[in-house]
Amino acid sequence: MPVILPVKGKSPQIPNDCFIAENATIVGEVTMGNQCSIWFSAVVRGDVNYITMGHKVNVQDGAVIHGTYKATATTIGNNVSIGHNALVHGCTIHDNVLVGMGSIIMDGCVVESNSIIAAGAVVTKNTRVETGSIYAGVPAKKVKDISEELISGEIDRIANNYVEYSSWFTE
Repeated sequence: MPVILPVKGKSPQIPNDCFIAENATIVGEVTMGNQCSIWFSAVVRGDVNYITMGHKVNVQDGAVIHGTYKATATTIGNNVSIGHNALVHGCTIHDNVLVGMGSIIMDGCVVESNSIIAAGAVVTKNTRVETGSIYAGVPAKKVKDISEELISGEIDRIANNYVEYSSWFTE
């Protein structure tokens, strides 16, 4: 059974069409859109600041979503994939974004739409990731522009696949 708990009178808001893995943790002021999925061992902690997710967001295995007390909330747009073991902390992620496995996005960052954060990248505090770009490295820097093929072939494909994968657990 997943851990879904209120904190200081604020409970997670999770639509019925979302998939929550049995060992996921979601606490506090968390608002999720439709067709979201929170996978095995993922943690979404809206205890010190709120977390808002759009539609079709997948938070893959071992990922952590959090904010900073009295400073930065976390806002995630629509059609966003948060890769395995990624850390998304006190930042804003716009629509159609792929956050690669093991990457870190720190406080105050803004990841604009149609962007990819490469696996293992560290997006340092207050960085603005430009629309339609790929950021990679430590610290993360722009490495190239995204083609339309990457938007549909990676960003959309992965988000859509996770909607399908979650259906396998609700049949």
